Amino acid sequence: MSSRSLDLLKEHFQRDILQNQDPWAEPTKAEHLLRLLPDKALSDALRKKWDSAPGRSSASKWADIDALAKAGVSKTLDVKVLLEAKQDIVLEYTYPRLDVEVSKKQIHLLKSPFVVHPGTGRVCVPIDNNTLETFDPLAVPTVTRLLNEIDAWDKSNEMGDDREATQKVQDYEKTSLKPYVDYFRAHVARMLRDEKPVKRERDEKDVMEF
Repeated sequence: MSSRSLDLLKEHFQRDILQNQDPWAEPTKAEHLLRLLPDKALSDALRKKWDSAPGRSSASKWADIDALAKAGVSKTLDVKVLLEAKQDIVLEYTYPRLDVEVSKKQIHLLKSPFVVHPGTGRVCVPIDNNTLETFDPLAVPTVTRLLNEIDAWDKSNEMGDDREATQKVQDYEKTSLKPYVDYFRAHVARMLRDEKPVKRERDEKDVMEF
């Protein structure tokens, strides 16, 4: 399990963690990395190197670990233990995590689309995979904001000529929630479309077996 996970995570660790997130760029963050290493002499040598190059990237710092280890800066270094420590770091920073409380308690419904967080009032919205990098979880609609948007829309359209057409507009269409609902409906439509041939094949197989 661990070996397979590490193979899958290797590319994501290099690209998503080291390059995109650059988690150890700041000295305080780099200290956390050093605390995860099993050899004090190696950690001290790395700290000295990084202090002399403040702008060093996380990718470079990660490469420094092997470079200084091979250079023999520590006489007590256990290579196997270092490898295991590095693997643990990859798993810690990259492997998907589950919140135990959210997973087991029924009051936590944040995994369901359009439920409302009881503390913040924010609506749980579906996320487009193509815009993950720009998605801001703090900018999603709140219940209060949605109610205000509905009131504002109704007020601005109450004097309109086409009263019948106005009345047919659903409340969500008057708000900033509309793009998320439209995206979710399109996603469900694609799933149903993809399921049709599979369902037809399954039904035909059941008839033949009968």
